[in-house]
Amino acid sequence: MQDALGSVQSVLVLGGGSDIAMSTLRELVKRRARTIVLAARDPESLAGSVEELRSLGATTVEAVAFDAHDTAAHTAFVDDVFARVGDIDLVLVAFGVLGDQEQAEVDSAAAVDIAAVNYVGAISVTVPVANKLKAQGHGTIVALSSVAGERARRSNFVYGSSKAGMDAYYQGLGDSLVGTGVKVMIVRPGFVHTKMTEGMEAAPLSTTPEAVAQAIVKGLQRGSEQVWVPGTMRFVMSALRHVPRPVFRKLPI
Repeated sequence: MQDALGSVQSVLVLGGGSDIAMSTLRELVKRRARTIVLAARDPESLAGSVEELRSLGATTVEAVAFDAHDTAAHTAFVDDVFARVGDIDLVLVAFGVLGDQEQAEVDSAAAVDIAAVNYVGAISVTVPVANKLKAQGHGTIVALSSVAGERARRSNFVYGSSKAGMDAYYQGLGDSLVGTGVKVMIVRPGFVHTKMTEGMEAAPLSTTPEAVAQAIVKGLQRGSEQVWVPGTMRFVMSALRHVPRPVFRKLPI
């Protein structure tokens, strides 16, 4: 339950190895978050993160196994976490894969894997999460989307389309939860310097996990439904959405 000042006290991170998620948790622990569950395919790899969060002031931190592909296990996974932790104030959906666009264009298994993680996996685990939050009468789902989902570009249209579907799902979910005490905040960063993008050429208006984390915290404080990082991305993507398709195809993106 949030404290008297409205600060988040308990957090479930789906995708506990995410650089953005970890930066966000550092900010939340500064603001009195004390119970944290990090869920990832390899929970043992998160030992360093667990110790760091404890050293920053979190009192209960654990890493648990979670696989976005294993949709049959998602409901039981969510039931178990809520049964052990109790009320959860914030669920951060931070998992995702960028994939290899060139491979995905010729290998259907590679393309399906991107969609399975970014779209199907997100929906599968969020359905039981939303039901648990509705039952407790409060909570926020923060979904890490991407500006890539605003308009699919030829350079990464498989990833972009998966994020477009994910983004649309969370928009509809947020609308459906009005009046329940549960909120959805969609975060749309541009290029972020993380492990996932290491070695890639940075796009214009690139940002950092720390900047995204600060934007997330500010968005939570304001009760925002959508957060763009950096903020100017809102206007850039608004313009790109309306570029005629023959012209859009010629852009170096």
